[in-house]
Amino acid sequence: MSFFQGFKEFAVKGNVVDMGIGVIIGAAFGKIVSSFVSDIMMPPLGLFLGKVNFTNLYINLSGGHYRTIAEAEEAGAVMIKYGNFIETILHFIIIAFAAYLIIIQMNKLRKIPVEATKSKNCPYCFVDIPLRALRCPNCTSMIEEKESPSKRFPPPNRETIIKINSRR
Repeated sequence: MSFFQGFKEFAVKGNVVDMGIGVIIGAAFGKIVSSFVSDIMMPPLGLFLGKVNFTNLYINLSGGHYRTIAEAEEAGAVMIKYGNFIETILHFIIIAFAAYLIIIQMNKLRKIPVEATKSKNCPYCFVDIPLRALRCPNCTSMIEEKESPSKRFPPPNRETIIKINSRR
């Protein structure tokens, strides 16, 4: 098999395509969250905290005084933009919360039946096999169920009782 043929088989598999679509949707979702935080969430929060614009919050390390970040950047001032950092933290919290909600919903949809999780060991090769299996998928041995007392000694029917009584 050539390198390109192997790569083609790998790339066409469902998991790689699904992952690619997930990355594209994730990037679009990131833009939506960014707009939500910057345009909808931060202005009311800044108004509530005393008409603060978070994008203009910074610490100037150069020693000069500037009214906005744009003025400081034009002057080449060294600064710590903690307002942008606060917005980035809010972006992360919202995206992490949304991912958490999606994972919870996916786990609810993917509930495994209780019977599927029960297993027993093969007495020949000691591999875990499903509880209802009659043959081991590893060593292909027939799995004998332990006989219950009801299988060894079936309940007597009326004819058996009559035969036993007639022998006495």
